[in-house]
Amino acid sequence: MDKHFYKFLTLGLLFCIFKTTAQKNVVDTISPQQAQLIKASKLFDSAKYKEGLVILKKLIKESPDYCEAYLKSAYGKIKLKDYKEAGKDLDKAEHFQPMNFEIAKLKGINFYLSENFKESKTSLDTALSISKFEKIDDAELFYYRALLMFKGKSYKTALEACESALEYNVRYWEVMALKGEIRFTMKDYNYAIKELNDAVKSMPAAKPDYNVYKLRAKSRFEVQDYKGAVSDWNVYIDGIPGEEAAFISRGAAKINMNDNSGAISDLDEAIKLDKKNPISYCYRGVAKGGNKNFTEALKDINYAIKLKFDYGGAYLNRAAIKMASKDKRGACEDLEKADSLGDEMAIKLIQQYCK
Repeated sequence: MDKHFYKFLTLGLLFCIFKTTAQKNVVDTISPQQAQLIKASKLFDSAKYKEGLVILKKLIKESPDYCEAYLKSAYGKIKLKDYKEAGKDLDKAEHFQPMNFEIAKLKGINFYLSENFKESKTSLDTALSISKFEKIDDAELFYYRALLMFKGKSYKTALEACESALEYNVRYWEVMALKGEIRFTMKDYNYAIKELNDAVKSMPAAKPDYNVYKLRAKSRFEVQDYKGAVSDWNVYIDGIPGEEAAFISRGAAKINMNDNSGAISDLDEAIKLDKKNPISYCYRGVAKGGNKNFTEALKDINYAIKLKFDYGGAYLNRAAIKMASKDKRGACEDLEKADSLGDEMAIKLIQQYCK
């Protein structure tokens, strides 16, 4: 999902021990190896991972026992999503320095991003044990532990891990966003909105995560804040144009605001992207019905049912349009069909209008 990013610690915080030739007279200068490592790190800071890896590859060839170079190389490969090769570098680093916090943590992250969740948990648990022994406070460790717990549907413990991460970094907006996602999954929509508000305020304005707006739009829709949902969908669609589901969702929110013409425009865009999605035709039919264009509304919903014959919601909405068109018999037939397909609202409407 992979939308997750993490901050790599500075070189001064790494605890690798290097197997080098013993020198009695230590001078306060940067070694050629360290200079190359710094050069690669600066390239990484500019997102020039391939260029940095070229330097690290040469450095490792010249100094095959340089633990820190393997660790930095693994980081660069993770950023390029080359998880298999990153794992090899981390195994090398661990060979030279076992029970190292940074190595264990990065292994856990690499396993998580490559969807090897069992090994990820093992490595992150190891990193946690080391952090307790060495008294290391690390927000990123708890963030990835929270991701794992969320993946395993342990929502309460995932939230607790998020809180631990925020204790060490109160501005960790990715954690705030994760808390919002967990709350949304738990259907605690108001809490989800609160967490996502905090994430939006804390994320970098120059590089926003539009998925946070998407999740907040869905949460706002659930609490019937349709205006807020449309506002968030506007931001999302501007940032990530051409997503069919976003146009459908914004259209649905506009229908609930009685902005039927705006909804029709959104659903027209959705249909351009996928001419075979029955949901788009059904919703557009509802919007056209809201504008009292019943003939065109029925055409759309009839086509939605043609595409998906067991679409209970389409029968329900067609019943509403038929009822508005004074076709009570046809409406009741559609409600019976919707009820047979498991639509929960249909039976209530049958009892109210068809008995």
